[in-house]
Amino acid sequence: MLFFRNKAQKELDFILEELKNFLSNNYKDAAHSCRKQLGEKAEAYYKEGALSHSQYRKYQQLYAHYTKLMQDYHH
Repeated sequence: MLFFRNKAQKELDFILEELKNFLSNNYKDAAHSCRKQLGEKAEAYYKEGALSHSQYRKYQQLYAHYTKLMQDYHH
């Protein structure tokens, strides 16, 4: 239900799409930057009350997934 997403969710979903795009094109630095931004923004939006606990947990799980996936991405 993309029509009912709030501004915070739309921004986090956009960051996720950028992250996936950078990973598919092997842009490691940009992908790491997006991953970090995802974690920081999700935390900030949750503290502001823009994300519910379940929404926040979903984005934190995605952040943890990509952190684990990218742990060996170095130059």
